[in-house]
Amino acid sequence: MMATMVVAPRLTLGGFLARFALALLVAGATYNPTRYSYYAWVKSTGFAWQPSTVFVGVVLLIGWVICLRLTLRSIGGLSLLLVNALLAAVFWLVARWGWLPIDNVDAIKWLGLFCVATILAVGMSWSLWRRGRAVSRS
Repeated sequence: MMATMVVAPRLTLGGFLARFALALLVAGATYNPTRYSYYAWVKSTGFAWQPSTVFVGVVLLIGWVICLRLTLRSIGGLSLLLVNALLAAVFWLVARWGWLPIDNVDAIKWLGLFCVATILAVGMSWSLWRRGRAVSRS
């Protein structure tokens, strides 16, 4: 009988960038400071629910559920909370030093959007990274 070896999937840069792109697409399509977001689109209709807005909303909701579920499964809710608290403290510190353009609201929104996407991408990739490190140690 021949033994089969199971190879654990490893995190690659391409895999991480794909997860980041998915997270950025979901978060950015939901809300961004331009007029090209789901929120701006629905707001422009006076929040009148039409089949197209509901359909796109459900697709975005599916994307959020996938991203959040993978992130929560990988790093857990407490870690997600702690990462957000850490980033908030860093932004506060950097703003206090005068390095953050607090008068430019759109810049802050874009920064927040990229932070959300980064947190989700790291969360979705964390279990693969951890599994790859565990395999390389053994």
